[in-house]
Amino acid sequence: MAYLSQEELSKIGFASFGQEVYISDKVSIYNPSKISLGSFVRIDDFCLLSAGEKGIEIGDYVHISCYACLIGNEKITVSNFVAISIKATILSSTSDYSGDTLPSLKKFDTDSDVREGLTSVISKPVILETHTGIGANTVVMPGVTVGKGSAIGAQSVVYEDVNEWGIYVGNPVRFVKKRSQAAYNEAEEILRKRRENNK
Repeated sequence: MAYLSQEELSKIGFASFGQEVYISDKVSIYNPSKISLGSFVRIDDFCLLSAGEKGIEIGDYVHISCYACLIGNEKITVSNFVAISIKATILSSTSDYSGDTLPSLKKFDTDSDVREGLTSVISKPVILETHTGIGANTVVMPGVTVGKGSAIGAQSVVYEDVNEWGIYVGNPVRFVKKRSQAAYNEAEEILRKRRENNK
């Protein structure tokens, strides 16, 4: 995997990015001026970051594995210490499939008479709080907050908010058990000491 150089990152036009940012040269990025990245971020091959008007905000110590997708008109917030696994999808927008409207059509001049008043898109912000993990092939739907420290198992679908420090699986996700905080507390303590030593 080849990572973009500092110079190449600068040319993309991100709203901001920190230090130690590793983005594969095979990542697709749309509307980069609406995307901000913290420090110690890694984004692997074939990921898609497509920011809407409200943007995508990625914190520190974030790993987004290959083929993951973050897309939508509303804001997507990926907090510090978040892991998004292979082929996971984070949606802040989706078409309305109720039947009351048509699924969203791409905007072509020739279809304006069909599109006008007949299509509807549901857009709501998505928040992945600190220390969360999103399993492989999982889908997080618009409007969801994944509570601090929670892990979502592989091939799950998250339609509603999940509480802090839980393990959730299934479609729709259900609570399985509490998640240990031991390693995360230790990591926080290491970082706290490092910050104090750097003062």
